Amino acid sequence: MKVALVDSGGTNIGSVRYALSRLGAESSLTSNADEILSADRVILPGVGAAAAGMARLHEMGLVDVLREVQQPLLGVCLGMQLLFERSDEDGGVDCLGLLPGQVIAIPASASARVPHMGWNTLQHCKSDPLTAGIVDTDRAYFVHSYAAPVSDVTLLSTQHGQPWSAAVRSGQRWGAQFHPEKSADVGSRILRNFLAEDLS
Repeated sequence: MKVALVDSGGTNIGSVRYALSRLGAESSLTSNADEILSADRVILPGVGAAAAGMARLHEMGLVDVLREVQQPLLGVCLGMQLLFERSDEDGGVDCLGLLPGQVIAIPASASARVPHMGWNTLQHCKSDPLTAGIVDTDRAYFVHSYAAPVSDVTLLSTQHGQPWSAAVRSGQRWGAQFHPEKSADVGSRILRNFLAEDLS
């Protein structure tokens, strides 16, 4: 299976690649349109701010390429947020528009510090091949200050002051707000499910 790891400039690219390698999947780090569009799976990693992330994709000529992807595409952390229509971060940024909705700032409160950082519990919102084998007591590792509210595309949610989308899907586009590469067995399960031949 050919896995294209989009060279989005995120600092988590190396750890995502290593996590894939542990599962026996070789990935190519690439910004080449043909490689991305001919891969069996595409992963868009990302760490940092939405404006810088989108600027990088525009710079590399990848915005239209990612919009053309027909095969399964997984956005990770910032990569998931960039799949949405817009982010409120950096004064407002138009994103890829592959998922409906807007990413907003997590409100800070006495019970919810920002950024949301560390291990948190996942809750199922709907069943999906990506989340097969995940149970509601499972935990994943998060680091983010902006998040997607729970909506019709939410597969898993997490509670931090209020519920937020932890995993999402629309068509052949999936996203994980948490870091699968840092989430031990849960993260490995998500990546293994994404790589499965019968993902649909």
